[in-house]
Amino acid sequence: MNKKKSSTLVKNYRSLRSILIIWFTLFSIIPLLFVGWYSVFKFEKAFDQEVSQRLQGNGREIESILADYYRSVQSQKDRYAIDPQVSAALAMSDRGLLNTISVDWISRSPITALSFYDRDGRLITTSYRDDKNLIRHFELTAEKILLNEKYLANLKEKTDIGFVDETKTKVSLILFSKVFNANGKHVGYFEQIIELKELFLNRIRSRLKIESFLISDDKEMLAASRNEFRDINLKGSKVANDKLVDYNLYGQNYGFILYPLSWDRSKFFIGLGTLKKDSQAILKNVNIAFVTVVSVVSVFLILTILITTNWFLKPVERLMNGFKSFDRSEQLTQLPVNSNTEIGLLTEAFNEMSYKVFQARMDLRKKIKELEKTNSELVEAQTKLVHSAKMTSLGQLVAGVAHELNNPIGFIYSNMTHLKEYTDNLFSVIDTVKDQDEEVRKKITDMDYDFVKSDLPRLIKSCQDGAQRTRDIVIGLRNFSRLEEAQLKEIDIQESLDTTLEILQSEIKNRIVVHKQYEPIPKVLCFASQINQVFMNILANALQAIQSNGEIWITTIPLKASADQIGRVQISVQDSGSGMDPQTLEKIFEPFFTTKGVGQGTGLGLSISYGIIQNHGGEIQVRSQKGVGTEFVIIIPISPPKNLRV
Repeated sequence: MNKKKSSTLVKNYRSLRSILIIWFTLFSIIPLLFVGWYSVFKFEKAFDQEVSQRLQGNGREIESILADYYRSVQSQKDRYAIDPQVSAALAMSDRGLLNTISVDWISRSPITALSFYDRDGRLITTSYRDDKNLIRHFELTAEKILLNEKYLANLKEKTDIGFVDETKTKVSLILFSKVFNANGKHVGYFEQIIELKELFLNRIRSRLKIESFLISDDKEMLAASRNEFRDINLKGSKVANDKLVDYNLYGQNYGFILYPLSWDRSKFFIGLGTLKKDSQAILKNVNIAFVTVVSVVSVFLILTILITTNWFLKPVERLMNGFKSFDRSEQLTQLPVNSNTEIGLLTEAFNEMSYKVFQARMDLRKKIKELEKTNSELVEAQTKLVHSAKMTSLGQLVAGVAHELNNPIGFIYSNMTHLKEYTDNLFSVIDTVKDQDEEVRKKITDMDYDFVKSDLPRLIKSCQDGAQRTRDIVIGLRNFSRLEEAQLKEIDIQESLDTTLEILQSEIKNRIVVHKQYEPIPKVLCFASQINQVFMNILANALQAIQSNGEIWITTIPLKASADQIGRVQISVQDSGSGMDPQTLEKIFEPFFTTKGVGQGTGLGLSISYGIIQNHGGEIQVRSQKGVGTEFVIIIPISPPKNLRV
């Protein structure tokens, strides 16, 4: 109750200040933070959009360059396609003349390679521009190189076909063209190639002041204006021609887009990027300005909040501190009245309330002590009532069952003697007459008389043993219940232990070996049914602690009397069961504590046993180890104390 009250006071004390701070924050700092963040966000978006648009403009310039390339190769193709010298050289496969034409052709155009094929698509000669810008020729004589069937099929319906070829280090722009002579007869093909590689990208960087790279259809890097760009992994990336993507390379932040380029009807992509130093510098300045403004405004607002809350809440705070002090110390607290305002009235009301609460607490403590004492007595009485009801019900049940079983078992047991006598007489008569009459001898043979004669005594003996066993159990039940013994009586402890074991025989049989070590001990003056209940509870727990097969050791020894103590008897019950951990061991004598499942135990057995032994002036001890077993040691005085109660 005190903790709940204290937490309520603290919550109420903080609520007003929290409301003021929340209102100031909601209507000042949060809008300022939002505006600043939104402005920075928009600035960054604007810078990225500007960079993206500039790169797309550069992409359009590169697209114009490729368009000029395409018009150039088309113009060269148109010029040489009508040249009779070219058509004649192709028709005759004149490599020397074609090589001479190639030098003039390549030197007049941006192409890097030129190949001639005859009308069947066989390569005649190839000329190309090497890394030193020299024109070289390549001819095959040992084998034939034929045009791809796909190209030949497309050129059947067209005069020209343009496409893009991608290799590991470059992109080749190719234009295939048919060649006809003056009579319109097809005489061959020629192929113009413009290679886009690092040299091309370096020219773009020099001209447009941007970085670039060529990529394949599966986003593999082919060539780049800087070697470090080759570390960019574009596979699975979101780089697109309409979105700027940032990459940080060796401490430099670049913005890149992919721009689509076309060659005839073929498409390929070029990556365009630029450093974002300028935009980042501007953003940094904006961030600094934003942080500065927010910091200044926040300091001003914090000072305003402190001054305002101190002015409004200081008198209330003094009153709340009085509440807290009264709540913590639980002593009478009186505050001085320094104001004639509403706060002064509240202070007077607090002083009056404090006095009344203090008086109420004093009265409550007295009532609590009385209730605790009453509750303790009720628990003890409840335990005794449960035990008494349990023992009464058990005794009545056992006595009734024993009485009902005793008569029929007595009939069976007493009649067994007469049955054996009559059977012996019948066997004697049969033995006398069996050899005198042939018909009798035949019937005796048919009924297997010799087997019946030998087996029937064994059956009678088995019935006698069973009846005797049942009588012993009934006597044990009657001795255990002892309803007539609600008074002190001397009992044989060892006999009580044996009777209890007899009742629990169904749990012991074929599963548990019981070792008895009984030393001669004197009889004990006690309430017999209560002591039997203790033995029953402890032995039943020992049996339940052994999951499968196991052993139980029962030892009884006398304890000699001393100058200040009468003679006593010690009973030890040790099992090889699962044992208990220290936490369980501390609670086993508490009422209603049980380790069994719901409906399997009340948790009163050991608690009642502990009370019975204490009532008899004895003591009960327990030792246990997890996985080893448990031992209960009971020490009972031979004579009970004078204050022994039923």
